[in-house]
Amino acid sequence: MKLNERSVAHYATCDSPPDKTGFLFKKGERNTAYHRRWFVLKGNMLFYFEERDSREPIGVIVLEGCTVELCESAEEFAFAIKFDCAKARVYKMAAESQAAMESWVKALSRASFDYMRLVVKELESIQDEVQLISGCSKENGVAWSKPPAALANGFAEGGSSCVAWEGCADSGNGIMIGYGADGVRAPPVPPRRRGASLESPVSPGTGCFSKLHDWYGREVEELRVQWLQTVHNCCELLA
Repeated sequence: MKLNERSVAHYATCDSPPDKTGFLFKKGERNTAYHRRWFVLKGNMLFYFEERDSREPIGVIVLEGCTVELCESAEEFAFAIKFDCAKARVYKMAAESQAAMESWVKALSRASFDYMRLVVKELESIQDEVQLISGCSKENGVAWSKPPAALANGFAEGGSSCVAWEGCADSGNGIMIGYGADGVRAPPVPPRRRGASLESPVSPGTGCFSKLHDWYGREVEELRVQWLQTVHNCCELLA
């Protein structure tokens, strides 16, 4: 694969944020000694510079069709970049620590477009499964479980303040109470507060704001009177 040297050099040093940077020891092709180089990973291209402040890279490795694996070497924390082609060069590197080696191996293994294709394919598969499950839930509706004999609000099943469940049919129209028209069990109706007035704030008699204000105001006034009485009793005890 031919690369435009000027374009590659510009991409290596432009302001686009790199995926990873750092020093690595790279084994030479002719001189087999390890040389300390500054590496910059951008996308699927691994650039290496002679120094950190160098203006142009001295080489680039295109990370397509390669594998990154640990290797035996005289240098500690060594790993190699290998390609499928039999005549392709094997790039041997060494990091300065175990943590740095693991970080570089992970980053280089995920840099190729082949890896990104696998990730996108897996995400699309998960999305299809979620949409399928969501569609089935909407079609089938929600099945409500049967409540216990004594509900959490203290009322017994079948009483005047709870919903009739299985086995209780309306004698007038034959519809099971507690079920919707589609046969799906409905959630229980919350019980009426004990001592509450039969008139509710949404009844026709309290449709306007002034009547709603008065309806709620009576309850607030009763609570205020109870609070004042409690304060008065406490003051008498402390006197």
